[in-house]
Amino acid sequence: MSTIITASQLAKKIINNEDLLVLDIRSQENFNNWKIEGVTVRHINEPYYSLVENLEKLDGRLEKDEEVVVVCAKGGTSSEITAKLEESGYTNVYNLEGGMKAWSEHLEPVKIGDLKDGGTLYQFVRLGKGCLSYFIESSGEAAIVDPVRMTETFIAFANDKHVTIKHLIDTHLHADHISGGRKLAEQTGGTYYLPPKDATEVTYEYEALEEGKDIYVGNTTVKVQPIYSPGHTIGSTSLIIDDQYLLTGDILFVKSIGRPDLAGKATDWVNDLRHTLYTRYKELSDDLVVLPAHFSFIEELNQDGSVYARLGDLFVTNSGLNVEDEEAFRKLVTENLPPQPNAYQDIRQTNMGKIYPELEKQREMESGPNRCAVEG
Repeated sequence: MSTIITASQLAKKIINNEDLLVLDIRSQENFNNWKIEGVTVRHINEPYYSLVENLEKLDGRLEKDEEVVVVCAKGGTSSEITAKLEESGYTNVYNLEGGMKAWSEHLEPVKIGDLKDGGTLYQFVRLGKGCLSYFIESSGEAAIVDPVRMTETFIAFANDKHVTIKHLIDTHLHADHISGGRKLAEQTGGTYYLPPKDATEVTYEYEALEEGKDIYVGNTTVKVQPIYSPGHTIGSTSLIIDDQYLLTGDILFVKSIGRPDLAGKATDWVNDLRHTLYTRYKELSDDLVVLPAHFSFIEELNQDGSVYARLGDLFVTNSGLNVEDEEAFRKLVTENLPPQPNAYQDIRQTNMGKIYPELEKQREMESGPNRCAVEG
């Protein structure tokens, strides 16, 4: 039986920037498309079929006492290879339990800060997929923004904090991952919010997330202020939390900006995107802390594993906010974009409530990296 490492243990190693060697035994195509990333992570990609009878392929590439994490799709073949390596005298080998499937689903909670009138804001970092969710708690109540489908993690966190989940908020209709918002609302009795301009085809009831309709968490101490900010989708709505934090959804990231093409409306939404980024956000305080719904680059993580930046700083450092020529901006966000997310059309249909795929199908649909940014 192989020695295991869990996705949670692996996440902490990556956040702590520990030197890490990953032996990925998936096909080269799957490895090139999506891999475990970290600032200090090194990789060996050698497919299972070439190793199962010939571990000598690792000679000179892996020392007998070197720590290595073996990874496959679901943890089965990697367990076999880990055991073979241990039998061959490798002394520091670990099998990633559950493989890339488990890595994709792991959520790492990070405290962002205390709120002015009491309460705390947390970020849930999905390292394997690049998704970022937010948990706002105050006076025994909680709101969750852009929750992913692993709802049990949020419920367990709320129980641990002894708070009741009251509000579930999606900043827009997501196309790269399946939202957990409606499911959490059903599980907790909370209210699910969605921008109405993104909800024209949904099959379920929801509360409108609209500018001018503030949401309060706890004893009216934490105000969630919606700001209409179209461009990634026509309904995209940012949130200002406690006059300190700007939750930008998929409009603005730390190192890039949102793409406008995932609903097939790139040329229609370019002007909306530019107006949001170059006019609407310019009117806000430079001191707001930008908290996006995704990250594309491991370098966007701070030392504690969080992802955020001051808005004023992004107007200096983010290249997507510094394209003066409008035609050049149009080309940037409509041409030479990264590949679209895996199964993004089916994901949108799922988030509209039009299809209900089984869990394994949902996992398959979500496989692959985050691709909501113009550059990624």
